[in-house]
Amino acid sequence: MATLLDPSARGRVILVGAGPGDPGLLTVRAVEALAQADVLVHDGLVDPRVLDLAPQAHRISVAKRRSRHTLPQESINALIVAHVKTGAIVVRLKGGDPFIFGRGGEEVEAVREAGLPVEVIPGVSAALGAAAEAMLPLTHRDWSSAVSFVAGQCKGLTEQDWSGLAGKGRTLVIYMGVATATAIADKLMADGVAPDMPVAVLERATLQGHRAIRTLLADLGPMVEREDVQSPAVIVVGEVVRLADAEDKLAKWAQAAEVLA
Repeated sequence: MATLLDPSARGRVILVGAGPGDPGLLTVRAVEALAQADVLVHDGLVDPRVLDLAPQAHRISVAKRRSRHTLPQESINALIVAHVKTGAIVVRLKGGDPFIFGRGGEEVEAVREAGLPVEVIPGVSAALGAAAEAMLPLTHRDWSSAVSFVAGQCKGLTEQDWSGLAGKGRTLVIYMGVATATAIADKLMADGVAPDMPVAVLERATLQGHRAIRTLLADLGPMVEREDVQSPAVIVVGEVVRLADAEDKLAKWAQAAEVLA
């Protein structure tokens, strides 16, 4: 049976993870899919160098930003299906990995419901790319035996149950948390996470201008504001943050705490 990457198989969808930014982190299969694309439906955060790997494809941007979407998800699904029905090879290019806060599952469902073939090519998630760049192991035999991934803005922060996800021996990675950093810190401290738990903010991972900034949980919101942190960024909470190769704001926070005391 031919795979979806078989050039003789027309009219199909390939969901491709574009990784955190650097084109060098694309998988070989992702590059092969881009070379075959007739239509490229891409996120706004995909690096232009990745788009250039499909010069023959018709590009359609469905860029999303906080509270501002060019197209609702239902319209994106319909757009993909409509192009596939013309016999086109449609590559749906998504930042990071399609199945980690990428809504790839919804798009797969829509294509399947239309009776069309679909394949998913995974990508390096933003958290994994950012952590590797910052030399921050998300698990470590001495510091953390578990890691969890959550969205900092997903159907309302207050509706999410993060109990037990952060604390001693555990690492919590928060996507889309820059705008709600203060609320995130308050939520975690209210659940019993210590105010002096190390936190890292990893901004623009693998891209030009990337930053890794380390502070303490109680200082997360103020630090994001002071340093003018911008999306895309992920937040890492846990003892493993002590190992990160990051700009250190711990001392500044400690001095401020002494003054307040």
